[in-house]
Amino acid sequence: MARILDAPPVLAPEILRGDTRLTQRWVHGGLYNYMRGMTGHVVVGCHSGEEEISWRVERKRFASRTQRRAFTLIPEGHDGHWEIGGQVVVSHVYLTQEHLQACADEVAAGKAVELLVRVAFEDSAAAGLLEILSDEAARDSSSSRLFVEQAIDLLCLRLIRGHSSLDALPTPTPRHGLADWQVRKVTAFMRDNLERQIGLDELAGLVRLSRFHFCTAFRRATGHSPHQWLTRQRIARARDLLVNSELSITEIALSVGYETPSAFTARFRNAMGITPSTFRRSM
Repeated sequence: MARILDAPPVLAPEILRGDTRLTQRWVHGGLYNYMRGMTGHVVVGCHSGEEEISWRVERKRFASRTQRRAFTLIPEGHDGHWEIGGQVVVSHVYLTQEHLQACADEVAAGKAVELLVRVAFEDSAAAGLLEILSDEAARDSSSSRLFVEQAIDLLCLRLIRGHSSLDALPTPTPRHGLADWQVRKVTAFMRDNLERQIGLDELAGLVRLSRFHFCTAFRRATGHSPHQWLTRQRIARARDLLVNSELSITEIALSVGYETPSAFTARFRNAMGITPSTFRRSM
């Protein structure tokens, strides 16, 4: 990709589960060139700009027009000639086939999955997830790792159900929520590890569920996503430290899993309505 673009996308530094990578939003200029197939799948979100776009692949021509509610899907190994009329703002998600198949194994009983070509295809659900992921790539915060992992899983499920050889799979019947002891076990683990990244696989492993079934069961039991629940634990610990310790705001931010005081302050204010400093002075 770098060979044919004046300004290739810059990858977010963190390598996620299954070697998944994200980019921030970037300006994609007009393009008239041939691009070789890539290792892995590329999911492209369009965030602004309406331009004519086409891709010629194996005697087939896919043509459309870029828009915010649309996304482009380039399956692994697909060569083709691209024509893009002008500048658009985009972001990318790079998925390995192994990651995609692992998601398919959860909903399709191990059936092999092949993604379909999509060019500026209108799908508000997929486009919305790509917008969320581009925002998180810009924040580059380890404290949102659970949120990002779940959003990527949801994107994979959307691709499998609507844009693959397994199109129109039936929606599985939701499982029961976690038992009270399971919620307590997960919560205790979160509280013991607030200062570091916590992954979905770790939490799901505590109760011996797949990450997909864990997220559904956890929300049914608590009314919150794992990320929201972890944030509640972090804010609760921070409140205690603000009242009962002389640690600085920076020290407290680090101890509850935020890399910078600004990220901590933004999350605390969102939860409590005031900044950590104001909260401490009011006690």
